[in-house]
Amino acid sequence: MTSLKHLNLKSVPCPLNVVKIKLALEKLSKNEHLIVELDKGEAEEMVLNNLREMGCLFKQIKENEKFIKLKILNEN
Repeated sequence: MTSLKHLNLKSVPCPLNVVKIKLALEKLSKNEHLIVELDKGEAEEMVLNNLREMGCLFKQIKENEKFIKLKILNEN
């Protein structure tokens, strides 16, 4: 069964949001997913680049003019 964890990183500055995501991912069990909300712009770019570098599977599930919402899959 898949479960979801939620992390609200709106207004969290870079690179703190990247660190918080990495820590949250380390705590996930197999087949748990992490939902992350963060600011568009620099925060979005840094987080997406870091997720790609880490080899994480993720998809954008929501977006508006200020925020983006991602679902990060944990396959470990």
